[in-house]
Amino acid sequence: MSFRKIWGFLWLHIKKHQGLFYATFLFYAGVVLFDSIIKTIYFKKIIDFVSNSFVDRILHQKELFFLVFINIMILVGGNICSRLGGWFIVKFQVKVIKDLNDSAFEKLQEKSYRFFMGHFIGSLVTKTRRLARSFEAMHDLLIYSFWMTFISLLGSMIVLFYESKKIAFAFLIWILFYMLISLIFIKIKIKLDIAEAEADSKVGGRLADVLTNIFTVKIFSGRKKEIKEYKDITKDEAFKKNKAWVFNLWQDAIQAFLMLGIQAFVLWKLVQLWVLGGISAGMFVLVQTYMLIIFDRLWHFGKDLSRFMKYTADAKEAVDILTALPDIIDVENPEKCLIKNGEIVFNNIDFKYIDGKDVFQNFYMKIKNGEKIGLVGYSGSGKTTIMKLLLRFSDVQKGDILIDDQDIKKITQDDLRSKISYVPQEPILFHRSIRENITYGKLDATEEEIIEVSKKAHAYEFISTLPQEYDTKVGERGIKLSGGERQRVVIARAMLKNAPILILDEATSSLDSVSESYIQDAFNELMKGKTTIVIAHRLSTVQKMDRIIVLDKGKIIEEGTHKELLKGKGIYADLWSHQTGGFLE
Repeated sequence: MSFRKIWGFLWLHIKKHQGLFYATFLFYAGVVLFDSIIKTIYFKKIIDFVSNSFVDRILHQKELFFLVFINIMILVGGNICSRLGGWFIVKFQVKVIKDLNDSAFEKLQEKSYRFFMGHFIGSLVTKTRRLARSFEAMHDLLIYSFWMTFISLLGSMIVLFYESKKIAFAFLIWILFYMLISLIFIKIKIKLDIAEAEADSKVGGRLADVLTNIFTVKIFSGRKKEIKEYKDITKDEAFKKNKAWVFNLWQDAIQAFLMLGIQAFVLWKLVQLWVLGGISAGMFVLVQTYMLIIFDRLWHFGKDLSRFMKYTADAKEAVDILTALPDIIDVENPEKCLIKNGEIVFNNIDFKYIDGKDVFQNFYMKIKNGEKIGLVGYSGSGKTTIMKLLLRFSDVQKGDILIDDQDIKKITQDDLRSKISYVPQEPILFHRSIRENITYGKLDATEEEIIEVSKKAHAYEFISTLPQEYDTKVGERGIKLSGGERQRVVIARAMLKNAPILILDEATSSLDSVSESYIQDAFNELMKGKTTIVIAHRLSTVQKMDRIIVLDKGKIIEEGTHKELLKGKGIYADLWSHQTGGFLE
């Protein structure tokens, strides 16, 4: 696990608030110095004063009360440092956590479509949300444990070396040995913590996957199967958690034994020195107090170091994801987008998937400005891949894709997609209002424009019957609406965008026959003056296209109008003959 990588990622956000960051260290150093180090020194002076039977108490009472006053001022100083330190740490963490959440969201937005296809969304949410929580916990440990422990040890050792070099050396040797043992434990523990974190992510990912697809689970009676598999995953998590936690018990036992040994030795040595007159009662108390402070700090240090490593392991998962370069990236100096008309050329492209499967080799296809084409073919022929390449969800390995003679790789992905309206086969909506879902195609749309496209998409009929109309929340993924209603909202969104290129990916598949006829009329109006690509399994949707292109194994094997292709008696005619009511049998 690369601490440099994790710390480097976090430092990008920490350095924006360096003043707050260093202020927390300053004031919590003051807390330790006032409350633990300096206070103990003056407490020793008071004990030495009151235990000295040869001092005239009445004559030296001012001196005693002065020491008491100093102690009170030390308590006040410690309290002030604690309050200020708490204020700075709150301000600092709130700002950095916001930056981390914003940065994680931005980094995920940069990832390609293929990235999300290969990751559980629930697991991604868990890992990225865990990053901010891990930072908060790591920073708390850094300040409250490691920094305050360091100041306690440094201050205590300086005082002890001044008072008694023998005791100080004994402490120093023991502390170094104790730290060495702790580091050995940590090297083992970190592997256990990483395994536990990975198992926890699998549990979260599976839970999200099942709940997202709960309808499928119920309709296929998959409850028992999912429960069994979930128990297998939680069993693995429990095994790894048990292994990590039992190791903690062994660590505690050995650390307790080490502390018992040094405590017995120091107590025996102090008593011996006191009997010989080598130390005062105040010195006895000072050493015991420092020893208790050191023990308390080091006991928690071992545990906190283990916790720190666990939180680091948690953060690692998110940092690895967020720092990985996207597989689809914009050029460093993108050209200005010149797309206006929508002429598309797939110029002798080669494309294969990551697994090495070839889809296109030296593939050429030209779609004229304003031309309406239908893409048909058997499953796996390359229809959907053409859409993904045009939208730059994937990049070709060879050749170019040109729109209006401009290479789509030379402009930003956002500029490219702003010129393409896309209506998917599966309509998925945000868990927001109908208005917000429709205006996603044009954020500054007027109320009149929203109503106009709603009517054209025949969404107005059902929206107007809802109690809150356009302000109605549609539920997660639009679950509160029927499939046809969701599709009409998506179509209205695409209409509002009004881009020069239109892609319809089985866009009427979720509609009943009556709705489809209405929507088809709206599409005919929408397609005027636009370059349109219709990806179809249901051939009734492409009958009126200017040209129908038939794909098979990444090659164009037929093209022409509906009537021309039927006369040709090729694959298109075969597909048509196997359809009933426009559906493949």
